[in-house]
Amino acid sequence: MKDFLFVFRADYANQPKSSPEEMQAVTKLWMDWIGGIAAQNKLTSAGNRLTSGGKVVRPKNVVTDGPYTEIKELIGGYSIVKTATMDEAVEIAKGCPIFMIGGNVEVREINPM
Repeated sequence: MKDFLFVFRADYANQPKSSPEEMQAVTKLWMDWIGGIAAQNKLTSAGNRLTSGGKVVRPKNVVTDGPYTEIKELIGGYSIVKTATMDEAVEIAKGCPIFMIGGNVEVREINPM
């Protein structure tokens, strides 16, 4: 089995405001999707959200505010799943609720050091 990283990307800044009920419904979709992966014993790290702020460290100790606000898509979170193949990881990613808001899932194999 191999570990695969799911990176959740979307244009979060331009999403319409949701009511508390809508937010609760979307949260349930995410929890059901993650729970389904966990029920298959394929979840290594649950759907982790990232905050909107951060820092970028560059060569020569240059530190700037991040993430890059000039790009449209931002990384909103990530999960790590364990599957036998990339194709299997892609099939799992196809069920992600992020597609409802026009987002995408980047699937990357993790190569341990």
